[in-house]
Amino acid sequence: MFTVIDGLDGSGKSTQFGRLLAWDEKLYGISFPDYDKPSAALVKMYLAGEFSADADGVNAYAASTFYAADRYASFKLYWEKEYRAGRDILASRYVSSNIIHQMPKLPEDRWDDFMAWAEDYEFGKLELPRPDKVLLLDIPVEVSQSRLRRRYAADGGHLDIHESDTAYMEHCRRAALYAADKCGWRVISCVDEGRELSEDEIFQKLSGELER
Repeated sequence: MFTVIDGLDGSGKSTQFGRLLAWDEKLYGISFPDYDKPSAALVKMYLAGEFSADADGVNAYAASTFYAADRYASFKLYWEKEYRAGRDILASRYVSSNIIHQMPKLPEDRWDDFMAWAEDYEFGKLELPRPDKVLLLDIPVEVSQSRLRRRYAADGGHLDIHESDTAYMEHCRRAALYAADKCGWRVISCVDEGRELSEDEIFQKLSGELER
């Protein structure tokens, strides 16, 4: 089983990814972008604003290739053998992230074409494995922004060009929910009637999905 956890920045992907790997030691974990590797150099330049001060300044297809190259390198160098041996894989972000974060740069009447292009490019032409299940952590943008501000206040970091643009993140959430409906992703809500769910509550939802 190859499962992907995805969602907006600040949705808790990394926290839940770590918890799930500790919960089931048989899982092989992969996370994107792989910032410590040379393959993520263009991703880091893009997010730092070196190509443009705002996300829309780099078109959806160009930015998508930065992330796709990083995934291809990771697969060939680090986890292809594990995947082909039949090991259960858990990914924090994957091809779905290009759909969530790059598709909003396009008019909505081009979204279906972009999703088809992204899947054909990475699963078809690059021959990356197609996941069995994508679990989308859905969170209101105001909650994700609050979490990000707390995180960076604690560790001295700063928002990248995606995280700092609230309007862009609203578009990303709309794109994510649209894609979930079209692609059959499982939506995992991180709020319940306005109440932000705890890490434990979200973990129970995710671990239940992995046990199915």
